Amino acid sequence: QVHIVESGGGFVQPGGSLRLSCEASGIIFSFEPMGWYRQDPGYAHELVASVTPSGTTHYADSVQGRFTISRDNAKERVWLQMNNLKPEDTAVYYCNHPTSVWDWGQGTQVTVSS
Repeated sequence: QVHIVESGGGFVQPGGSLRLSCEASGIIFSFEPMGWYRQDPGYAHELVASVTPSGTTHYADSVQGRFTISRDNAKERVWLQMNNLKPEDTAVYYCNHPTSVWDWGQGTQVTVSS
């Protein structure tokens, strides 16, 4: 069974930065692509960034140039560095497979407000 734990969220003013972290167990981490999603209440999960096992990255247009996804296969972790945050980035952020999702973790809340 896949178990995912996200952390690193918080409250930040517009223009600020946060770094989210994700640990995933129950998988062969180095074989799996990983993604970061976000969800507003009442809406579906939105994939904002993904990284292949070899490190190739993809971003949603809304975060391109501001967010950076990275991974360490030895540590079985994936991170999302978020810079120049905007109020519309406010959401609960989740880590999961970018196409064939596993059980969702608890997520981590990101709030961007002045």
